[in-house]
Amino acid sequence: MEPNSRIYIAGHRGLVGSAICRSLRRSGHTNLLLRTRSELDLTREDDVSAFFSEQRPEYVFLAAARVGGILANDSFPGDFLRENLAIQMNVIEASRDAGVNRLLFLGSSCIYPRMCPQPIKEDYLLSGPLEPTNRAYAIAKIAGIEMCRSYNAQYDTRYLAAMPTNLYGPADNYNLETSHVLPALIRKVFEAKIEGRSELVVWGTGTPRREFLYSDDLGEACVFLMDLADEAYDSLLRSGSAPMINIGAGCDLSIGELASLICEILEFDGRIVFDAGKPDGTPRKLLDSGKIEQLGWKAKTSLQQGIRLAFEAARPLLEASIPASLTAPSTIGEAH
Repeated sequence: MEPNSRIYIAGHRGLVGSAICRSLRRSGHTNLLLRTRSELDLTREDDVSAFFSEQRPEYVFLAAARVGGILANDSFPGDFLRENLAIQMNVIEASRDAGVNRLLFLGSSCIYPRMCPQPIKEDYLLSGPLEPTNRAYAIAKIAGIEMCRSYNAQYDTRYLAAMPTNLYGPADNYNLETSHVLPALIRKVFEAKIEGRSELVVWGTGTPRREFLYSDDLGEACVFLMDLADEAYDSLLRSGSAPMINIGAGCDLSIGELASLICEILEFDGRIVFDAGKPDGTPRKLLDSGKIEQLGWKAKTSLQQGIRLAFEAARPLLEASIPASLTAPSTIGEAH
């Protein structure tokens, strides 16, 4: 990508899209094509086609999606399937029609089978049954990967799918009904601390293991991939059964350990109670990120540092959700 290349970031206000925008700007890219949902509804085929025809982007980051945690996925599977399929179909087809040079489709580690060998290699795709609680979302993302593979084969496009691990960071979702586990725990711990509770209730048994990647690290990885020399980039399109690459931090921890770490960072000393009646989800999801690491990229932000950064970014939002009588100044999350 050249500094003045026309670059469209679908979903630029979200957790992933905003991180990609920050990385692009740090790299000197100034010609970013950005549209909010009210300006461009990606589920509307004609509107997407008209936008691509008028703006003619050269590079596309497809980071727009309907996302959520276990509760949201389990409650609205039809919405997750329909909206994500529509977004992917419209953006990928419009990219082909407009002659986009490269497209990076953002998937998710939930595409892999529930009981995958660990760490998870890209070749494990479609090798077993999916996790039931996010099956609809996973199938939509798998369809996006297959669109990239099929379009590359039939139309000679150059579309790559990136599979990030669990993400967190600025612009994350802290709604307890729709958020993922890490921001949900940050909010729960913050509220327990402010309200002076003696215990913290965590969904599930606390035993599942998860890998977490700070969103700005993912943003750097996405720009790194899109900036690869032709030979290196095209080799990814030909490797394995699908043009995809994992992006992870390289280590994981249990949900119980994560809850304890967040309690330590936010200085909450209450007891952690696990609600085993709630679903655990997949037992473990640790990605094998060897492909991208061999190309020269590696995550930089430690989980401790990332949680502090994420909390400070979310702090005004979290404080606004607490009654004013309880939000006296504190040093929660400050570095010592």
